Amino acid sequence: SQGPISGVNKDIAVLQCHGDCDPLVPLMFGSLTVEKLKSMINPANVTFKTYAGMMHSSSLEEMMDVKQFIDKHLPPID
Repeated sequence: SQGPISGVNKDIAVLQCHGDCDPLVPLMFGSLTVEKLKSMINPANVTFKTYAGMMHSSSLEEMMDVKQFIDKHLPPID
């Protein structure tokens, strides 16, 4: 069946990040979300990264992964 995501959006790249110690959004919900995403778009384009010991926050490691993802998928600005 055709879902709400079609055309070029089927091939969008997604980076989902989650701390494995998040007390507000348990890691299980992140895992369920990424599986749902993979059922809606090309699963090869979905990346799920977890960060050991990270709570409901961010880390330098996560921000470096986000930067790398942006550098890979967006054209450079002159």
